Amino acid sequence: MWDWAIWAALLLGALAGIGATVRLLRRVRETLRDAEDTRRDAVRRLDQFAAKAEAAADRISAVGDTVELQESVGRLRRSLARLAVLRAALDEARFTFRPVAAVFPRK
Repeated sequence: MWDWAIWAALLLGALAGIGATVRLLRRVRETLRDAEDTRRDAVRRLDQFAAKAEAAADRISAVGDTVELQESVGRLRRSLARLAVLRAALDEARFTFRPVAAVFPRK
């Protein structure tokens, strides 16, 4: 007699589960896209910063030969070297996780 109510509740529960799964998958996809956009933006900004810093170092070294200026240029060059090492590590990590990233959906 109450079979229709049980079947309706089971159907409603199944539909709710499917809806929740679809919503979760959409959120995961959006999160992955946002993470990729953030990474791409950070790399682009680091490239711009490195280019500007290198140009500034070249201009500063051409201006004069004071001791303080040379120390500043030396610190700047060491910072640029550290930036290059960090960028190489980022590229290595990107290469390492490329097979895992291939599984996730892209835009």
